[in-house]
Amino acid sequence: MLRFIARRLLETIPVLFIIATVTFFMMHGAPGGPFDSEKKPGPEVLARMKAHYGLDKPLFQQYLLQMKHLLQGDLGPSFKYPGRSVNEIIAVSFPVSLELGCEALVVALVFGLAAGMVASLKQNSAWDHVPMSLAMAGLCVPTFVMGPLLISAFAIHMDWFNAAGWFFPRDRVLPALTLGAYYAAYVARLTRGGFLEILNQDYIRTARAKGAGGARILFKHALRGGILPVVSFLGPAVAGLLTGSFVVETIFGIPGLGRYFVMAAFNRDYFMVMGSVLFYACFVVAFNLATDIVLVWLNPKLRFEE
Repeated sequence: MLRFIARRLLETIPVLFIIATVTFFMMHGAPGGPFDSEKKPGPEVLARMKAHYGLDKPLFQQYLLQMKHLLQGDLGPSFKYPGRSVNEIIAVSFPVSLELGCEALVVALVFGLAAGMVASLKQNSAWDHVPMSLAMAGLCVPTFVMGPLLISAFAIHMDWFNAAGWFFPRDRVLPALTLGAYYAAYVARLTRGGFLEILNQDYIRTARAKGAGGARILFKHALRGGILPVVSFLGPAVAGLLTGSFVVETIFGIPGLGRYFVMAAFNRDYFMVMGSVLFYACFVVAFNLATDIVLVWLNPKLRFEE
């Protein structure tokens, strides 16, 4: 296992290098700049600002300088928030995004696993068709549509929750539902398919012949093999939950890293965009590695060498 982890970490280094390189040149190739605004500063002030941030140097020299700072763990200053570094902004905002992502993941797993298990036990019945129809509808409705619909129904008309903010426990409900509903639909369909495959195995028929009930078969005999597709999906799902929070955080006014990233993209805050992209990439790589380890633990047929 240690050799497997070491190999995966070594493979991550060129991936992060490519991500940083592509992000750097895409940012600098986009039209506009960090100091473009309605009231542009004078030429002398603009020249001093560019010199302060190193933007007066040739592009390749800027690239080498930023790579050097990244290797030292310094993500640089923020253009939008003078006096604050990107490291400080990430340290404050990412816990909010992580909390939202975890709550949305709980929503996805609770509703998705429950719907998929029930559908697999009651195949071709109403208990199968209704949850899968809802899952299909969940796949078709994007978060930027789901969010305003939930705000209109539960915040404006019913006044059960707040339309925006991140101050009280009830402020977490609508964002978590908005972000988790799409992935709950995926989890439900994967769970149904995985459990249907396991429930048709010979050892499950033997357990039924011995008088085992549906719940015992489901949780004791079929659970470990049935959730393998869901565990495989969790790696990209977590990446989607974090990157998908960009839209949700903007809709609900949540002070998470996704909202800072969107504002940085609009304001051409180069260092903030670079820092956010690399931070998310490292987090996703680490979670995918953990997912692979859990898969091997759940399925002894797999090996780390594979």
